[in-house]
Amino acid sequence: MTQSEPIRVVVDDDHTLLREGIREILEMNEDILVEDEAGTSPDGIAAVAMHRPDVVLLDVELPGGEVTDTVEQMRKLAPRTQITILSMYDAPQLLRRLIDGGIRGYLLKSVGRQDLVVAIRSVYANPGNIVLSVSQESLTQMHTAEESRLSRREQEILELVAQALSNGQVATRLGVTEATVKRHLRNIFVKFDAVSRIDAVNKGIKSSAIRSRR
Repeated sequence: MTQSEPIRVVVDDDHTLLREGIREILEMNEDILVEDEAGTSPDGIAAVAMHRPDVVLLDVELPGGEVTDTVEQMRKLAPRTQITILSMYDAPQLLRRLIDGGIRGYLLKSVGRQDLVVAIRSVYANPGNIVLSVSQESLTQMHTAEESRLSRREQEILELVAQALSNGQVATRLGVTEATVKRHLRNIFVKFDAVSRIDAVNKGIKSSAIRSRR
């Protein structure tokens, strides 16, 4: 793509009015083209597969899929597409997980129209950078939470505990010893300041460290 071509954007949000408003804002700029819109996770993934856009504006809460899974699938289908999250929520743990998953922007929906346009241009022109429009408190909490982040193994164990599996069953499922499971659980309890397995699971879900099993 040459610089004379517009930045191609897909907007994926389940609120039709918001999608239409974003399209109108973006298409007031000659260097931005909204190629497609979607209102669910599967439709957004399909739009990315079809168009391979430069930028995706992705709502954090969409019907049909978890946002982290949606990001992962979009990145597999279109590695050069820069994914920017639109969210109502200032959630440090989720922000950290999404950054780890490869997003290039996280914007609160309270962002101004000009800031939205600037963010799209920035992630397009500087794909190695991350554009954030969140509160200072959220950034501070995100950095503070680094020490309490679960390792991949701890996350696997807590997700199995959330399924009401015993330590022995978790050990069998993961191919490790029961002593290893207990050691990881102790670390999880310390990180979450949890007093029980249920407490650890609830805090893991609340912080987005693991997914809800609703």
